[in-house]
Amino acid sequence: MGEVKLFFGPNHPGMHGNFSVHLYVEGDTVVKAKPLPGFLHRGFEKLMERRTWFQNVALIPRICVPEPDINEVCYSMAIEKIAKIDVPERAQWIRMIVLELARIANHLWSFAGIGGPLGLYTGPFWGVADRDRILDIFEQLTGARIYHMYIIPGGVRKEMPSKIQDMISQTLDYIESRLPDYENLILRNRIVQTRLKGIALLDRESALTMGVTGIGLRATGVPYDLRKVDPYLYYNYVDFEVPTATEGDAYSRIKLKYLEIKQSIRIIRQVLEKMPEGPINTKFSDGNALRYRVPKGYAYVHVEATRGEYGYFVVSNGEDKPYRVTVRGASYPQGLYGIEKYLPGTRIEDVPIWLDTMGVCAPEIDR
Repeated sequence: MGEVKLFFGPNHPGMHGNFSVHLYVEGDTVVKAKPLPGFLHRGFEKLMERRTWFQNVALIPRICVPEPDINEVCYSMAIEKIAKIDVPERAQWIRMIVLELARIANHLWSFAGIGGPLGLYTGPFWGVADRDRILDIFEQLTGARIYHMYIIPGGVRKEMPSKIQDMISQTLDYIESRLPDYENLILRNRIVQTRLKGIALLDRESALTMGVTGIGLRATGVPYDLRKVDPYLYYNYVDFEVPTATEGDAYSRIKLKYLEIKQSIRIIRQVLEKMPEGPINTKFSDGNALRYRVPKGYAYVHVEATRGEYGYFVVSNGEDKPYRVTVRGASYPQGLYGIEKYLPGTRIEDVPIWLDTMGVCAPEIDR
């Protein structure tokens, strides 16, 4: 039997985003795999070096569309670190709410995404509809559903609306009430267990060697979560657990996403109780943000995205634009090296399972 080249791209219901993988197969078995990002958003690092510091706030959310706020907080924290800007306490708590809501939304999106390759189309219907409730909150809070541009250097762009906390609490109650349905639909589903258990395996040593973080690493038994290991914002003032597993397969990763939604709900409820009144940003420019200059210096900051460690290395030469920006995309290891190394030997139908449970986000790779 000869080797056949297949284009596994955005046309497939199991592909996540504008991403493509060239598969070389013999029968149903993958012999070689080559990832091809760059079908949508690309080249952000050089684009950022050609735009002013505040113009980049509108650009960077596109580096990962399902979880754009991670880019906003990393970029802002890097500028704040270089310029020694003190962010008001209330703004820090609000940032935590945004990040955890984005985490829940992204995990719901993953529940929806796993339905495509498995033929479980109730998953997409439920996941997308419930995720929309989170987007409703973002729309009320920021004026936008996807690209929020809400977290800015110095704090957040505007105060929370008067009734938004009730809206958040009611939405959390609803999502929490839906979790048993997702457990029955996905985690206890015999077909899902057959398709995911023992599939898309990644052991602890390989994950550490390759630089995989997040759920991909925690599924191998390593409790590495930056919110605990290197706390930022006020994560060290809230109680939550870091779920782990030991199997390192697709099923354990999708289960951890389910458990992390519970922890994010727990975190947000504590934030709503602890968050004080006060200012929501620091006025540090001369009134014209487009003329703002960051002092000379450099900084690396990192946060815990749903896919793992997400980082920004920013260098300023004192001008009105960044001198250099490098993004540590959390899905880079599993979305590039992982595809080339671990997809060969698997079956064609298991390729999208790797992409979904590992949370591959294409622009992070070709940034």
